[in-house]
Amino acid sequence: MKKLVKSAGYIFLLVGLGIFFVSCSQKKTESAEAQKYILPGEKHFKSLKMLTDRGENAEAYFSFNERMLIFQATFDSMECDQEFVMNIDGSNRRMVSTGKGRTTCGYFLPGDTTIVYASTHLSSDRCPPPPDMSRGYVWKLYDEFDIFLARLDGTILKRLTDSPKYDAEATVSPQGDKIVFTSLRDGDPEIYVMNLDGSEQTRLTFTKGYDGGPFFSWDGKKIVFRASRPKTEEELKDYNDLVVNGLVRPTTLEIFVMDADGKNMRQITHFGKASFAPFFHPDGKRIIFVSNVQSKDPRNFDIYLINIDGTGLERVTFNETFDGFPMFTRDGKYLVFASNRFNKKPGDTNIFLAEWVD
Repeated sequence: MKKLVKSAGYIFLLVGLGIFFVSCSQKKTESAEAQKYILPGEKHFKSLKMLTDRGENAEAYFSFNERMLIFQATFDSMECDQEFVMNIDGSNRRMVSTGKGRTTCGYFLPGDTTIVYASTHLSSDRCPPPPDMSRGYVWKLYDEFDIFLARLDGTILKRLTDSPKYDAEATVSPQGDKIVFTSLRDGDPEIYVMNLDGSEQTRLTFTKGYDGGPFFSWDGKKIVFRASRPKTEEELKDYNDLVVNGLVRPTTLEIFVMDADGKNMRQITHFGKASFAPFFHPDGKRIIFVSNVQSKDPRNFDIYLINIDGTGLERVTFNETFDGFPMFTRDGKYLVFASNRFNKKPGDTNIFLAEWVD
């Protein structure tokens, strides 16, 4: 009997050791996986996980409960972007837009059962034609874009904007009471604000130049955005010639901050390069954004941090292609962004989730 108990003890010991070694091996594998996408110099990333693995994926933004992401994507046989949601581990990805036309800039509303996004589907089931690049690299502000309120099952609840010009780039205040967006309705791309039901649409910016990509601060009291400010006669002529055709040249964009009512606007960057996709750090004292300010190749964009007074510029990513569209969680522990790093084929952009170290 003692021999039997002793043998059983050895068996349990061996099984236990086996479980221990498998567990350690699994942890090492998981640790290596979390580290392999981090490039030298990226000290703010404790771990980094790739959430998508093919196609063009961009503008991923957290739900209010931070358990899901909404993002736009084109992959496989798709011809242009549609809106998708997925869990923050990359699972349960599903389309939440109509599958018609082109979409952009999806965002969750409080409660995480409804979303807003811009779409051209009322104009046509087909994707609108791409912009004419004969005048260089330009963005097309499609007149057909309007902003819609929808459920996560794809049901359109309401059309929030109905101007004959471009309405898009909508994001929602973390306070859950306002939507800020960009519109060409008054002849120049300006920033507007409205209630969650689309009422009380109010213009906030009035300066010549493209104003876009707005985001509220965490307390809802400020708005950060990207803007062009053509000044010379040549710059103004080029800008005006483009904007009448719904085009903007994004090669020179700076980061600006203003109060939520449009007052006290101030320029944060003065790089003369392309800076965009700004978002407030949860401390309210810094802004994370994307720029090619230190790149020899103007197509190489990295993520940067800067103080709201324009001091303390710090480079966050060191990828030789593209990193963009960063967004923090409320506690500042995680950052989601899009990147060309480690893509399976040239041109693919994937969504990454970083564990952040300040």
